[in-house]
Amino acid sequence: MPRKIRILLALLLVAGMFGYRYWRDQRAGPADRPAASVAAEATKAPAIATPPPPRMFGRIAFRPCTLAAQFGPASVEAQCGTFSVPEDPARPDGRKLALNLAWVPAAADAEVAADAVFMLAGGPGQSAVDTYPQVAPAFRDVLKHRNVFLLDQRGTGKSNPLKCKPEDDAFDGSDLAAVRAATERCRDTLSRHADLRFYTTTDAVRDLEAVRIALGVPQLDLVGISYGTRVAQQYAMRHPASTRAIVLDSVAPNSLILGNDFAGNLERALDLQFARCEESVACTSAVGHPRAQLDALMATLRADPPLVRYRDAATGASREERLQPDAVAGLMRMYAYMPLVSSLLPLQLGEAAHGRYDGLMALSRMLGSSLGDQMAMGMQLSVICSEDASGFQADPDAEGTLLGNQFSEFLGAQCALWPKGAMPADFHQPLASTVPALVLEGEFDPVTPPRYGEDVVKTLPNARLLVLRGQGHNVIGAGCMPKLFAQFLQTADAKALDGKCLDTLGYVPPFVSFNGWEP
Repeated sequence: MPRKIRILLALLLVAGMFGYRYWRDQRAGPADRPAASVAAEATKAPAIATPPPPRMFGRIAFRPCTLAAQFGPASVEAQCGTFSVPEDPARPDGRKLALNLAWVPAAADAEVAADAVFMLAGGPGQSAVDTYPQVAPAFRDVLKHRNVFLLDQRGTGKSNPLKCKPEDDAFDGSDLAAVRAATERCRDTLSRHADLRFYTTTDAVRDLEAVRIALGVPQLDLVGISYGTRVAQQYAMRHPASTRAIVLDSVAPNSLILGNDFAGNLERALDLQFARCEESVACTSAVGHPRAQLDALMATLRADPPLVRYRDAATGASREERLQPDAVAGLMRMYAYMPLVSSLLPLQLGEAAHGRYDGLMALSRMLGSSLGDQMAMGMQLSVICSEDASGFQADPDAEGTLLGNQFSEFLGAQCALWPKGAMPADFHQPLASTVPALVLEGEFDPVTPPRYGEDVVKTLPNARLLVLRGQGHNVIGAGCMPKLFAQFLQTADAKALDGKCLDTLGYVPPFVSFNGWEP
């Protein structure tokens, strides 16, 4: 969603809130009340409200808060608090981090289970507290029996966030020297208030266990989404007795080196998604053949990027820029995460085939601005450079693909400049455990494809893999999945789930015009 629209929505929500309060307070207006009462209220000194005492859960104090959605009007009423941990575990008297924590209490009349649910956000670099409202509907049945907690992993959200300057676009460019310079600026700025070696997955696991102990919860149910599945697997490895069950949505296996497979995974996902158009005469007649058009477009952009006039979605201003191949590759990758959104791509590729590039340019610029708002890039580098950089490899088969080997090349250059933390020797070993596990994958996922889930369940005898038809990345909210998810947390038995309700999931038809898909 464009930043301008997000701001307008926020203003409308604020206006609505104050409008309602004004209406409520004025229903019995001065004309309906005794004159003496009105005069007394006019001269009454405003009362100083005494804040209510904090609500304790274990040793952690919480106060009421509202978790606002990043996109759209949804919000969640919760309890918020902080928990202090040393930045460097070897220096308990050194710098402290106030970890941001939210608690969504179980239903008031619920028989609450002793274990607690923790949602672990993706990225690396996303805030669990900030992203929860978007997936909150998937937890509705879970809250009938369990408390849900959201911990901003150190370096994200409000837990000493490691964010690089949003105006520094060099991270998104194709100039390696500019990326190095931006990385150095970010490193030097963040190092003033953070030791960048201590913002890894291993540090996050240590924090999570400390929070569990402080809450007085005997065991955790971990719900990892994307990168959060790495945190969940590492926690289950290090603290098996404290782990009751795990849900791995769009799983990244422990053995995975982030970045190495990105190019191949994207090509596979795009081929699957574009096949929906190829199988439809109405689609190919209206917009052409998307895969061939994408290949031709990339060849054109690499040879001579066209100058494109478009309207900036954030400002509404008319702008001119050259459409670069990296911008289109990034757009294809991020839109492929959500088939509902990627259904726009065949139409836009058809437009580009006729020399109309403004749609692709506007979508690309809008995407870049929204991603920058969500991701703590410094924390992401601390994780990847500590845990994956030593395994970066160029893939000869990736040459000529949309992404090529740019991820490993650019991340390698950044990691050469970034401080690195320690990693356990068995960090990249598969999780081999009897822990009950529900593993979820989307058929069209461009970053964590179903084969990752197949690999993970091989060493988890009490696991079950569900591949959701026609879905992309982060599938816990699709169809009847929230019901199955809640049933699993109730029984801790994934194999007993009746997944037939997932058969009703369908495919999103590709757009054949700006009015939508075919009737």
